[in-house]
Amino acid sequence: MLLLEAGPDYRSAQMKDVWRSPNPRLALLDPAASQELVWPDVNAARTDQQEQELYWRGRGAGGSSAINGQIAIRPPMADYEEWEALGCTGWSPMDVLPYFARLEDDAQFGDAPHHGCGGPIPVHRMPQEDWGGVDKALARACRAAGHPWAEDVNAPSGSGISPYPINSRDGSRVTVNDGYLEWARDLDALTVRGDSLVDRVLFEGDRAVGVRLVSGGEVATAYADTVVLSAGVIHSPAILMRSGIGPAARLRDLAIDVREDLPVGRGLQDHPLASVLLRLTDEASSRTPHDRHTNVCVRWTSGPGAPENDMMYVALNENVLAMGSATPGERIGSYGVWLNRTYSRGVLTLTSTDPAKQPLVRERMLSDPRDPPRMRTGIRELVRLARGPETDRITIGSVEAANPELFAALDSDSALDDYLLATVVDTQHGTSTCRMGAPDAPETVVDGDCRVLGVDGLRVVDASVFPFVPRANTNLACIMAGELMADRLTGRGPIRT
Repeated sequence: MLLLEAGPDYRSAQMKDVWRSPNPRLALLDPAASQELVWPDVNAARTDQQEQELYWRGRGAGGSSAINGQIAIRPPMADYEEWEALGCTGWSPMDVLPYFARLEDDAQFGDAPHHGCGGPIPVHRMPQEDWGGVDKALARACRAAGHPWAEDVNAPSGSGISPYPINSRDGSRVTVNDGYLEWARDLDALTVRGDSLVDRVLFEGDRAVGVRLVSGGEVATAYADTVVLSAGVIHSPAILMRSGIGPAARLRDLAIDVREDLPVGRGLQDHPLASVLLRLTDEASSRTPHDRHTNVCVRWTSGPGAPENDMMYVALNENVLAMGSATPGERIGSYGVWLNRTYSRGVLTLTSTDPAKQPLVRERMLSDPRDPPRMRTGIRELVRLARGPETDRITIGSVEAANPELFAALDSDSALDDYLLATVVDTQHGTSTCRMGAPDAPETVVDGDCRVLGVDGLRVVDASVFPFVPRANTNLACIMAGELMADRLTGRGPIRT
């Protein structure tokens, strides 16, 4: 087996200590660290009202698991019921639950039903006494507002206030490079090649037989019986399109011979997040630079008729998602709310046949009319929590003074929509640019076995195949998909509960 990695390959012991920290902010603000493992030129416009800004994507062994927030939360099983209904055969709750259990080493619930211990990915929850000030305040405020306590957010269902499961051990990040590749590198059957940028898939007739790549400035080819793209939500669709698989009109514009006219790059989703900034007291601020940036989340439903748990509150002891707007010297945290079940879809457009050129990414968040009303509800409820006595205990000055633009728009639906379109961020949970579904559905790119329609020997296995962004961070969902598809490709599976 040959594994090609566009970024650097490295052994676990070679990962910079700053990336192991519980707080990703340290590495993301370290130029040497971020230039090594973050794609420097992958940009995205979050809404139709925003300009292009950096979209954090991992490059190098471990991919985005090396740079993310280390959150190990599963989607609710209702998501996979919907996947199955959309024609994703073999992805029902019964199909996926055994793989979620197998991948984890859950320190608290490992022996409980639907959980696992001894797997490659450690899962732990920070004790409440070690939570940050914003964590504690949000939990208190949500309890006062009537949200129930839900100790295990990774149970198959449930709503309420939960400790965030974290994929680290002894306070140190554990990536998929650590959990899956490190032990396998000494196997004769595996070769890992870093700094190898895949350009396109090679075909003989309708069958994929390998890839063309660029390594060390030289063009090379690698041949295989089966080609599996796991380049992520941005680069898997780009490789397909350079290979002649994608929207025919756009491919012809770039003088690419059309092999299959499929909606590659269409359907992009991420979770739009809005925040209420909090100027923190010294006591409520982070005690050390390595303190976790978040330890608590709250799943809730926005109202009658809305999808269950369509909203998520999160505490941010540091406002990591808005680092660029932070004022030096200020101690700033925030409460955040994101659309956990979103309907808006964006588009990724190939701009060049050069594999070094990035596609144009427009997330188009809040463009579907079903999303803005629920986002307004979410931010107004968040403001109510931020104005309460539980939050007063950790803040300096008024919430209104810390968020003047938000409060100027709060009482007008149209003004609030404009404010949200100008300010929401994504959560780096990008999915759905190579959607899985029924083979006869117009939005489908891959079938339930992740096979690209219309060709043989080519599959895509990563978040780009998700039919929609799940109601959770995407880290564990991606690892589960890899586990499940590895069994199918090798003939070992499936496993059942």
